[in-house]
Amino acid sequence: MIRDLSEPGAAEALDLADFDLVVIGTGPAGAVVVNELLLAGSGARICVLESGRRRPWAFADRLRKAPWDGIRIKPHSRERVLGGASTTWSGLSSPMDPIELADRPWLEVSGWPIPADELESGYAAAAERYRFAAPAAFDPATSGLADVRAKGPLQPDWQAVEEKLFLAAEEAQDFGKELAHIYEAPNVTLLFDASVKELEFEMPPGGTELRATRAVVMTSSGQRLTVTGRNFLVATGGIENARLLLNSKGDAAGLDPERGALGRYMMNHPKNYHGVLHLAAPTRSLPYFFGCIWQGFAGYGGLRLPDAVQVEHRLVNSYVRFEPLFPWSDNRGVEALVHLVKRSRFLLTFWRKTKKDELIELRDYSETGDDSELDEEQLSYFGLVLRLLRHLPSVLFYIKSRILDRGGPLVKRVRLRNFMEMEPRRANRVELSDETDEHGYRLPRVVHDTSDRDRDSLERLHAALIGELERVGFGRLETQLHGAPRLDPWPIDQDASHHIGTTRMGNDPATSVVDSDHRVHGTENLFVSGASVFPTSGCANPTYTIVALAVRLGARLAKRLEADRAGASA
Repeated sequence: MIRDLSEPGAAEALDLADFDLVVIGTGPAGAVVVNELLLAGSGARICVLESGRRRPWAFADRLRKAPWDGIRIKPHSRERVLGGASTTWSGLSSPMDPIELADRPWLEVSGWPIPADELESGYAAAAERYRFAAPAAFDPATSGLADVRAKGPLQPDWQAVEEKLFLAAEEAQDFGKELAHIYEAPNVTLLFDASVKELEFEMPPGGTELRATRAVVMTSSGQRLTVTGRNFLVATGGIENARLLLNSKGDAAGLDPERGALGRYMMNHPKNYHGVLHLAAPTRSLPYFFGCIWQGFAGYGGLRLPDAVQVEHRLVNSYVRFEPLFPWSDNRGVEALVHLVKRSRFLLTFWRKTKKDELIELRDYSETGDDSELDEEQLSYFGLVLRLLRHLPSVLFYIKSRILDRGGPLVKRVRLRNFMEMEPRRANRVELSDETDEHGYRLPRVVHDTSDRDRDSLERLHAALIGELERVGFGRLETQLHGAPRLDPWPIDQDASHHIGTTRMGNDPATSVVDSDHRVHGTENLFVSGASVFPTSGCANPTYTIVALAVRLGARLAKRLEADRAGASA
């Protein structure tokens, strides 16, 4: 059953009591858990609460506000809509590297409290059921892109760096659309315009842990409702997960920011351009490194420092990718055209049919799935067409190259796009602001920035690339990200919209919020899902790992709910 609480009388006659599970959020972290429960045959009564609607909505957009200090927080990274931020993401992702999961004694906190094979199993399920590439596809030695690399004009034998692959389904997953059917299940109730502002708790007689009892819901009309349940799952994103728990009333270890880690260890993947590679031999084609579409996936090979080097110098795991500089690079009209084609399923399907099974080389960074300011502007079709017409000469040049000129223009220069891993630091945080939202609840304030170690890690990668790119015959790298003095202001400062940490997973309540089963320390029945539980951020888009963990959590909750129902029957 699906109800929109913004419609008159929608809340009347609704039974909002005694759900087996109350899920807050419809992004990948919540939707996958619900789907896994249904696949397991669970007949549990589930209520799903979504602050937005099926489509973006002005009222919900206003609730995205988050004051920030340090790295800017982009509003469109916090979508309140069915499917959450998967409605705007590009699809690019990669599994966590082993060093990102391991204990790194030089970091303030590190290490994941779950076995690596369980995460691998989650990745395999994500590939099987949710259209991600199989784990083996991300290994440069076994990936389908290995054949693409072998045909390129340059075959570098790296010594100082290693390759890291990134892949995206040709059409990025929108979990609101692809899993829409789960909300039609007879045991599932989905409520739109249901903004959860706080959770309420009680201490059972003779108990030692708090028990979540109800979710307080506010609608756009100001109506206040309560939803009660036996178990609760918070899955609203790295910032909102922390904000909801901070606004809730409880004194469990995981809910006390003074005693524990709630809101702490906020991480992101700061990104930006810096560095230009002047190719030794100009080329028209280098699809493995420049980006391509092959066998149903878009992807490219990036470069990172080997694990041994990171350990030796006590670094974190940043990487760079190559983006060829074309005559139309950064042209807003070309970006508008690419966005129009992506939005039009007919145009995209027609174009792909003309290519059939051939390798498609990407000719603009926006084709790879990386975002631009157009995502934030959310232009209408008319606005995109108008922007396209303003830049018509460049657009026509791009179209000619894309459709008629199979060889493409000669590339002489390549810029580096840099992506940073942030070390988990308690000082980087989400806290409650003095400002309030339209319901009178305190907004989240995000305070986070890169550390000296984060910056040193990327500088050492650039220093290694200077000699390595010349040695293998790529060319000469021009960069200021090495040596002293360090650039000030630091140029790698853009928000990647990857909000990680704030409810991190661990065994120690002093440095973590949830245990290895995603259950909040000191509570019986409150769980958290999403990138906020990551103990470390890694350097890649977190969605693949979010889904892998949601698959794992779904299996655990299925057993718990089955036991709950059996106990209730008894």
